[in-house]
Amino acid sequence: MEKRTLVLKGRLWVLSRDGELISDIDTDMIYHNAHLAVTDVSKMGQYAFGNLKGYEEFAKQARPGDMVLAGANFGSGSSRQHAVDCFKALGVQAVIARSFGAIYKRNAINSALPVLEIPALADEAFAHFEQVEIDLGTGTLRGPSGSVQGKPMSGVARDIYMAGGLFEFARGE
Repeated sequence: MEKRTLVLKGRLWVLSRDGELISDIDTDMIYHNAHLAVTDVSKMGQYAFGNLKGYEEFAKQARPGDMVLAGANFGSGSSRQHAVDCFKALGVQAVIARSFGAIYKRNAINSALPVLEIPALADEAFAHFEQVEIDLGTGTLRGPSGSVQGKPMSGVARDIYMAGGLFEFARGE
């Protein structure tokens, strides 16, 4: 079993336009419906953000350990597990946003992809490719640009994450 920690460090992808974090990034922008026939999770990464203007090359440039930072309502729209799995395939270790679509948030938690919600996140609080640290237990995002407090990971979400996902949690692993 993969060892998990509540403190993650990595390079930050700041999804912004004209100095503002992009909000309302729906599941079709994260993973276009044209690729829903792909069932091999390891092949899903190549399509991440392929339908998000300005970030079409994300999948080619992302590195394992990267984190994604966005505005409000990340992952809204349809229930599309591919929109979580594409990040897992690339090794993206967390998604940080002002808020998340409810279904996306639940899918991410169940797949052990940490999501950190920071409602008061300022548009230009962090720089693109800045090295940051998140503490899922306290909900804190820190980097050279500063620190901001978000919502700590809940007990059940933390237990699912630490187990490696919902199925592993249910099996008691």
